[in-house]
Amino acid sequence: MQFSELVTSRYSVRAYRPDPVPQELLEKVLFAARMAPTAANRQPFRVIVTHRTGREGELARIYHRDWFLQAPLILCVCGLPDRAWVRRDGWSACETDASIVMDHMLLAAADLGLGTCWIANFDPGAAREVLRLPDGVLPLAFTPLGFPADRPSVKERKPLEELVRYETW
Repeated sequence: MQFSELVTSRYSVRAYRPDPVPQELLEKVLFAARMAPTAANRQPFRVIVTHRTGREGELARIYHRDWFLQAPLILCVCGLPDRAWVRRDGWSACETDASIVMDHMLLAAADLGLGTCWIANFDPGAAREVLRLPDGVLPLAFTPLGFPADRPSVKERKPLEELVRYETW
């Protein structure tokens, strides 16, 4: 698929078929995470792959929507702030790096015919407990990963003229 077609066709999937995700497709999604650019190539992230079956109760504590538990896999991108590049003024690239990683995985999944939905509105305390995260590891974003059982709706986006400035604000 051409990149412009990929970014246009990718959407937030909110209904999943129960079909398992073949390991080779999962590995391609995870490869995309590995190839994501990070500040100073520090790679201050980890991806946790969780199989949903048998863990529905505890995963439901993380995010409350029913469709979150339809996909066979749940991916979590975690940040490692102590390993992230930090600018002189104290700004850390950790969350930005993790966001790029998640975006790479979402696009790779869409290219493979898989569905995802970026979830930031989760319970971080529950995520820490369920995933048994050690101190210093931050759960930053989740996505189900599976085959879509819905169709995309029309994407509404602001006009480019409203989003882009040239030379100055």
